[in-house]
Amino acid sequence: MKIPESTINGEAVSKPQGRNTPNPEAGTGYFKQVWPAAEVTTLKADIKISNPNQGPAWGAMYWQYFEDLDKITAAETPLSLKKALFKERLSDSGPVLDLVHDGNRLQVGDKVVVRIELRTDRDMEYLHLKDMRSSGFEPINVLSGYKRQDGLWYYEATGDAATNFFIESLPKGTYVFEYALRVMQKGDFSNGISSIQCLYAPEYSSHSAGIRVQVSGGR
Repeated sequence: MKIPESTINGEAVSKPQGRNTPNPEAGTGYFKQVWPAAEVTTLKADIKISNPNQGPAWGAMYWQYFEDLDKITAAETPLSLKKALFKERLSDSGPVLDLVHDGNRLQVGDKVVVRIELRTDRDMEYLHLKDMRSSGFEPINVLSGYKRQDGLWYYEATGDAATNFFIESLPKGTYVFEYALRVMQKGDFSNGISSIQCLYAPEYSSHSAGIRVQVSGGR
């Protein structure tokens, strides 16, 4: 079996080329080539692949970079996520949720409700939903366990920096996840993003936009 021929901007990448491209993996022919940031230009988008074999071949090209979490914008596939933070306050008629947004400061001691809206346009199985939180927040519920909401069963696991939701079966539709946090520290924090991915079909993934929160001293 011959290795498929690939070129990027006329440069062959189907054979090992120095320290950035290790030898192909025995049996599969898998290899990877890495370009440093200084060499990444729009010319890298000119990709041509020819396969001399009769069978199929697989490959991928991706761009990796770093960004502040609160500057990340939302991304969707057949899955989509929306995340919002609400400050809970007591009124004469009961608890009221006020949306947390830019310029709307929290205070140490406030109770914050995280609301995640998940939409899927098809039935899916075995998904992992991860919701990050700022270092100024602490979860009120620290016990992990199975929960049921709107006919959906999932396992909720509280971690040090994020809350994880493991979903075995996700029917087509819209679902809302909520859990409560307590504001513990004052400062300017990135609250991160929510992300979801199908474990056995990783191309189905999505993440919410990033959120930044400002916290002043206690009342």
